[in-house]
Amino acid sequence: MPNIESARKRVRQSAKRNKRNRSAKSMVTSDRKALLEALEAGNKSEAQKLFKDYASELDKSVKKGILKFNNASRKKSRIQLRLNALA
Repeated sequence: MPNIESARKRVRQSAKRNKRNRSAKSMVTSDRKALLEALEAGNKSEAQKLFKDYASELDKSVKKGILKFNNASRKKSRIQLRLNALA
């Protein structure tokens, strides 16, 4: 445990941010799983609705600095290709 007050504060801040970031990443992952299940089932209308939610979560994560822009773009692109192939 740090002895200096600023170091103690830094530990508290990093723990809070770690919790927030894990929660956001978990939301992205759960949205992705739901979308992939809809794609596997062949339910295009449901998959399109879930894709909007998934893309929104990715964009929010980029805005908050949790994911990098190119990472989110790549994920959206790959899922969009699978969605287009479903047609």
